[in-house]
Amino acid sequence: MTLDPLTHLALTCRRIFLHDHVVPVLIGAHDFEKAQAQRVIFNVELFVPYHHSTPKSDQLAEVVDYDFVRKVIASRVRLGHVELQETLCDELASRLLAHPHVRAVRLSSCKPDVYPDCKGVGVEVFCIKDMSL
Repeated sequence: MTLDPLTHLALTCRRIFLHDHVVPVLIGAHDFEKAQAQRVIFNVELFVPYHHSTPKSDQLAEVVDYDFVRKVIASRVRLGHVELQETLCDELASRLLAHPHVRAVRLSSCKPDVYPDCKGVGVEVFCIKDMSL
């Protein structure tokens, strides 16, 4: 029996997450957004196969470190202004998915200060590596 990709991930991977990571980002297509950094809230989930995320000797080197996620975000933010959240999310997801042990990435960005009448505006992506890997 062949499982659909989401069921396969749920059964074979550990979900590693970083929730509500707030970072000042130079982002936005409107002139008023280009003057200064805005708060962006990132939520990231990495799906890592159990054989790459189950430590045998309780050592950090045996798992995908949360610092990896933070460093990927910080590295992209340092590159400078990006117009769209879609572009930013796609770039970050691609960089996270490039890790050899990461099989899938779910990532969202939210700008909480754009409109006074809502909690935030954002984008979410979900990317899966070729399941034959």
